[in-house]
Amino acid sequence: MTPPTHSSPHTAAHDRACAAIDRHTRVVADFPTPGVEFRDLTPVLADPDGLAAVVSALAEHCRGADLIAGIDARGFLLGGAVARELGVGVIAVRKAGKLPPPVIGVDYNLEYGTSRLELPAEGLDLRGRRVAVLDDVLATGGTLVAAARLLRLAGARVHALSVIMELADLPGRATVAAGVGADVPVHHLCRG
Repeated sequence: MTPPTHSSPHTAAHDRACAAIDRHTRVVADFPTPGVEFRDLTPVLADPDGLAAVVSALAEHCRGADLIAGIDARGFLLGGAVARELGVGVIAVRKAGKLPPPVIGVDYNLEYGTSRLELPAEGLDLRGRRVAVLDDVLATGGTLVAAARLLRLAGARVHALSVIMELADLPGRATVAAGVGADVPVHHLCRG
């Protein structure tokens, strides 16, 4: 694995998170398709100290948000924990077919195919709410762009986008800047 590079600022929580990420991330070749190097952060989140450090560091990037949106599925783990730390609510941005109708959704391209993200069309009033979006990895950027588009479609203001790891050799950051706008900060704890 290429040594990760880390975003700033380097707080104590950030440094602890990066150390845990460096120590526990598992790289899986040719998954989910040939040629893809999957970064498995499950061991980082399974380590109590690693999880605590990651949550604290991500929370620093999400301050000022009214809600945290976790992207299906690892973003759920992060979103709930960060929301609890900040004392705000959490919403789940789901993959297609996981919510009862009616839903609103956005289709998008992945590194290895296509997918769809959805939110309930009823029961959530996101109009004008500042929402920070969390996911585990920024690769090609399609998932974060789709989540931001979906939240805006629901009336939310995208406050920040934060991930544990940004894959530096993929165009995710440029895709997010083009699809979401340069005014929305994109944070990562480390680069792989």
